[in-house]
Amino acid sequence: MRQRWDDLFFFHWRVDPTEVQRRLPRGLTVDCFGGETYLGVVGFKMNAVRPAGLPPLPWLSYFNELNVRVYVRDAAGEPGVFFFSLDCDRWPAVKIARAQFALNYQYGQMSHQADGTGFTLDCRRQGETTTARYTWQPLGTPTAASPGTLEFFLAERYNFFTEKNGRLLRGQVHHAPYRLQSAEVLAWSEAPVAWDDFPTTQRPPDLAHASAGVSIEAFGLIPAHA
Repeated sequence: MRQRWDDLFFFHWRVDPTEVQRRLPRGLTVDCFGGETYLGVVGFKMNAVRPAGLPPLPWLSYFNELNVRVYVRDAAGEPGVFFFSLDCDRWPAVKIARAQFALNYQYGQMSHQADGTGFTLDCRRQGETTTARYTWQPLGTPTAASPGTLEFFLAERYNFFTEKNGRLLRGQVHHAPYRLQSAEVLAWSEAPVAWDDFPTTQRPPDLAHASAGVSIEAFGLIPAHA
C-alpha cells in the first residue's frame, strides 16, 4: 500500500506499565524509555491511500484517523506499537483495515481543520455521545529526532503488532524520519482512551509534538515472534 500521513499531532501521557501489560496479547511486552511507559493519542489526515501501482480514488482514498497506541516489543525484541483503537471516518476503509490488517478500527464522525496557525481534529466514535477535540499549534523548526532520544523512541516506530485467530502478527511501514516540532496544546481529550476502557490520567499531555507529514509504504502482515 501507498499513502500519506499529513498534519499529525502526537500527544503522550505517562501511564502505569502494569495497566498496559495486562491488555497486551501474549508475546508482547511493554517497551519503556528511562523506566517510563507512554500512551499516545495520534491524529492525522490519511491521503492518497491506494495499492502500490494504482492511483488514489476520489473520496475513498482520503480520510481522517485518530489512534490510541502503546509501545511494545515482541519476544525477539523487535520494537513497535500496539493499537488499542483506530478511529476513521470512512466506513469502507474501516472494513478493509479490519479484514486486511486485523486492527481495531472504529467508525466515527471526524473533521480535521487548519485555522492559519494551528489545527483542530474532532472525533466522535459511533455509539458514543462525547466528542474528542484536539487543537494544537506547531512551534519551532521541524527537525528529525536523534536516535536515543525520547522523541525518536515515540515517533520512529516502523512495526505494529496485532492478533488474529490467536496468532501474533507484525505489520511494517517504511517512511523517511518525521520532521518533528513541539506543539502548543490548546485543546485535548482523553475520551478515546476511556472509550477503550483504559484508565485516564485526568491531566493534559505530558508531551506534545506535531509533524507536517510523511509518505508511507505499508506492507502485509507476517508472523511475529511470540
